[in-house]
Amino acid sequence: MNATAESTVIRTRGLSKRFGETLAVEALDLAVARGEVYGFLGPNGSGKSTTLRMLCGLLRPSAGDIEVLGHRLPEEAEALKRRLGYMTQSFSLYRDLSVAENLAFLAAVHELPRREARKRREELLARYRLERFRDRLAGTLSGGERQRLALAGAVLHRPDLLLLDEPTSAVDPQSRRDFWESLFELADAGTSVLVSTHYMDEAERCTRLAILDRGRLVADDTPRALMAALPGRPLRVEVERPRAARRLLESAPGVREVAQIGAALRLLVDERATPEAIAERLKEAGVEARVTPETATLEDVFVAATRRQREPAS
Repeated sequence: MNATAESTVIRTRGLSKRFGETLAVEALDLAVARGEVYGFLGPNGSGKSTTLRMLCGLLRPSAGDIEVLGHRLPEEAEALKRRLGYMTQSFSLYRDLSVAENLAFLAAVHELPRREARKRREELLARYRLERFRDRLAGTLSGGERQRLALAGAVLHRPDLLLLDEPTSAVDPQSRRDFWESLFELADAGTSVLVSTHYMDEAERCTRLAILDRGRLVADDTPRALMAALPGRPLRVEVERPRAARRLLESAPGVREVAQIGAALRLLVDERATPEAIAERLKEAGVEARVTPETATLEDVFVAATRRQREPAS
């Protein structure tokens, strides 16, 4: 989807960041539309956190242009602060203050009028199921409770855009699920969301997704479109000796990737590696196998996109 100028909340052109000899982000072009839940997917070191910090004005880019909510960065970072919410992957509120005190402090930072701040605090305590913890020190909360408090703090001032840096990396699966429901509630209410993750199931829930690898954008589209455009196709190989079969198939013509999934193998192949050809190769080595086509997943897309990035030019 190409965002128009009127609907775009984030636009970057040639965005790069260098730390000494290390190029952390390279020539990144992004266009994020208003109302999207836009995802950044990538391994550690792919440039996700560095990009988010540049987008909220905490890091100065080495090259390129950034415009967020109509403000040019880093020149207009101060004007952007009141319209932006930012949640880091580590808990960044005050552990020695209570839940209610943390929210009161943030309301003061954002200069909310006292009556509005009190009303907003009570609203968020109820929305994020924190009422019974209001007088508990933040440092004593569980991972999921801290996450809900951090989100409440990030949206206290009703930002137009919310940036989240791997916000679910330290919580249980149920808390992750609840957190994502909260994100879609925010999006439905008009807040645009950009969230980085390394979880495939979370990435699949985004309305649009960018895959980053080694600081470069290697894919950008809806999850459904990315899976439909997968270069290659996945196959499932059911075999009694998967480790032996894997060694036989890793060098087979047309096989791009082999992964063991339980007692079976999952292959990413091109047109040369038909199910019949794979089965025949294994049979010639004395290995009986059942080979069937599989439906593409976002993990297949991720593997294919990052593999292209890492393969040497021919």
